[in-house]
Amino acid sequence: MTHPNQSTPLQEQPPLPSSTRVTEELPPLTSDPSFWAMSLTQFLGAFNDNVFKQLLLLLATPTAAAIAAAELAGESAPDRQSEAMIVFAAAFLIFSGFAGWLADRTSKRTLIVASKAAEILVMAIGMVGFYFYDLIGFGGMLVVLFLMGVQSAFFGPPKYGILPETLRDSDLPRANGIFLMFTFLAIIFGVVVAGLLKAYVDNVWLGSAVCVLIAVVGTMTALGVRRVPPATPGAPLGAEDLLVPRSLLRVVWSDRQLMLAVLVTSAFWMLGGVVQQSVNALGKSQLGLGDAKTSLLAAMLGVGIPVGCVLGGYLSRGRINPRVVVVGASVLLVCLLLMALRGGANDHLLGFGGSIPVLVVMGIGTGMFIVPVQVSIQALPPADEKGRMIALMNQCNWIGIVLGAILFKVALVTLDAAGQPRNTMFLVAAAIMLPVALFYRPEERSLSD
Repeated sequence: MTHPNQSTPLQEQPPLPSSTRVTEELPPLTSDPSFWAMSLTQFLGAFNDNVFKQLLLLLATPTAAAIAAAELAGESAPDRQSEAMIVFAAAFLIFSGFAGWLADRTSKRTLIVASKAAEILVMAIGMVGFYFYDLIGFGGMLVVLFLMGVQSAFFGPPKYGILPETLRDSDLPRANGIFLMFTFLAIIFGVVVAGLLKAYVDNVWLGSAVCVLIAVVGTMTALGVRRVPPATPGAPLGAEDLLVPRSLLRVVWSDRQLMLAVLVTSAFWMLGGVVQQSVNALGKSQLGLGDAKTSLLAAMLGVGIPVGCVLGGYLSRGRINPRVVVVGASVLLVCLLLMALRGGANDHLLGFGGSIPVLVVMGIGTGMFIVPVQVSIQALPPADEKGRMIALMNQCNWIGIVLGAILFKVALVTLDAAGQPRNTMFLVAAAIMLPVALFYRPEERSLSD
């Protein structure tokens, strides 16, 4: 049922004003150097984020041997992954509102370059933190993780908000597919490299020095992004901009499709937070795998996601396609249920080898599902609200991740008390996805050139 104040389909809306669109003729997507520079910049940034975050998550996840030894001593070996996820998410919740206002008031290209330069500093601090890890411990590295979250919070609104400003509307589905493909390829490499560093490099800080170099290269590639004018130059900063502006809430409330897309993407990242921690817990705590194999298992999810993103962008060609969402959600739900099956060695029916293809297919469903949702959030808001809309999406996403981290912690304690294996957490994830798969159907819309 359509809300009476819902905005008209995109093909009936006027084009973005010239103040927020690049005025020269836009080139085809595949031959647009600005788009490829932005995609490479995103790849390098996502790689760094995932190397650092996975290193901390591995440090936070107890091994099966540690759990057994703690049980014999009448103690517990806590899984501290949730602490890392909450700290990282807190930075987004605190700064996303301001970052969104800044992304609309300032040229998004300028903000992209500045945030990438800040990444160099954060990665350097991270390298020093790993060098002094024996002194500052896991708690000290959480401070570094928070700083990384702050940098990412300011990078998020301009990196997504600049796409509709520099691309033709009809190219947005394919562009998002390619953009997300680069993102999840970075996740694959970042997670695998983190596992290899943790398993085979005695001095992890030396490996993290590579992240500083990658941040430098990412700053250079950001310079290739096309210049754009500010969407709302001179906009004053109000108290509500630090949270959620009332004008933005009215935009979301007046467009039912936009509101549903924001809620669904929040639930999606809640699911993602639970699944990421569940895979690490399955590998290290239940199957008894080392850091390298556990990270390889986590990376398998990322192997399928770029395929799904490209497939979702191709099938959506020039429109928001609800059928792509339905297929992706259904595949994702089935794979979560398969990962929860009991039996076999270590009470996990699939085991390490069987989990790999299921996680790859789960990734394909994930990519297909999220592309049309992402396009909806980029394309539906008014031109002068896109930066703050992306910031609101980030806030909602990280609220979802925080809730996912809390849910993971509570469910894990409950499952341990009931003597249930770690892979039961995938049932919890399936419960999050079930109502989305059953009821979410975005309205099909064509995207104008």
